Amino acid sequence: MPTTTARGAARPAPATGSPRSRRPLRTSSTFNFWLFTGPFLLGLLIFVYVPILWSAWLSLFEARFTVTPSEFTGFENYRVMLTDDQFMGSLGTFTVFAALIVPTTWALSLALALAVNRLRFMRAFFRSVFFLPTAVSYVAASLIWKMSIFNGVRFGLANTVLGVFGVDNTAWLADPNPPWYWLVIVTVRLWLQAGFYMILFLAALQNIPRELYEAAAIDGARPGWQTFRYVTLPQLRATSTAVVLLLLVAAYQAFDEFFNLLNKTTWGRPPLVELYYKALGDNQDYGAGSAGALILTLLICLVTLLQGRFMGFGRGEDSR
Repeated sequence: MPTTTARGAARPAPATGSPRSRRPLRTSSTFNFWLFTGPFLLGLLIFVYVPILWSAWLSLFEARFTVTPSEFTGFENYRVMLTDDQFMGSLGTFTVFAALIVPTTWALSLALALAVNRLRFMRAFFRSVFFLPTAVSYVAASLIWKMSIFNGVRFGLANTVLGVFGVDNTAWLADPNPPWYWLVIVTVRLWLQAGFYMILFLAALQNIPRELYEAAAIDGARPGWQTFRYVTLPQLRATSTAVVLLLLVAAYQAFDEFFNLLNKTTWGRPPLVELYYKALGDNQDYGAGSAGALILTLLICLVTLLQGRFMGFGRGEDSR
């Protein structure tokens, strides 16, 4: 019932909603939550967690030419993979690949972000141009690099340019001595992923307060290297850590460019390519392949945790 004030104006009584009247809203929010996240969680369960658990179970059995476990072998498959020269050599290939691709991608993406951030006009255009290669398929890019740019015959773009200076044709992908194939693999991965990490750095640069640069100028810091070293780079610590972690994980998962560029060569195989031939090769040893996949997964987790701890990922500003 409305109440009446001293001047006679009617004032509505305060609403006294019951918990039952608010329950439909809460039920609707819960329904919306499961409506939007349910398909994602279901796909994550079916295509990620179930295969991981099945792979862990399969790694304890003898499973050749079938994904159905036959004979329990315990940790024999793990021993076989850890003593396999080709699998351990693939981990060495990853080490070389990571040592080449991680710092170069970090430096190039940061340089692109700094350049785009300083533009006064057409910033959106150049941001789109540098980001566009991330939409290209790794398979398509690998074939372009192999057939058009680094073709071993004189019709390839690289050999055509070198031929102008009198350099003989180079077999970029056919000979491991010298290992010119690293130039092909690193450049195609660098072209494909630098734009994505540029966007991450660009977002971080735009969140740096301008007051920090003004304070640095008052303190006598010169524009350029001093400002970048003492102001910009420390503010990009968290983003740099995340970028390095993502690059390391992506390097461990490298497959498309190696598989399409090097075909069935026995050299230059990263872990995933080696596991592919182990599980789907002539022997089709799914048990050993599953054991190698679990070893690789544990190695990625270990490297990620160590790298995050070393670079202070997840720590607050006060704990640094």
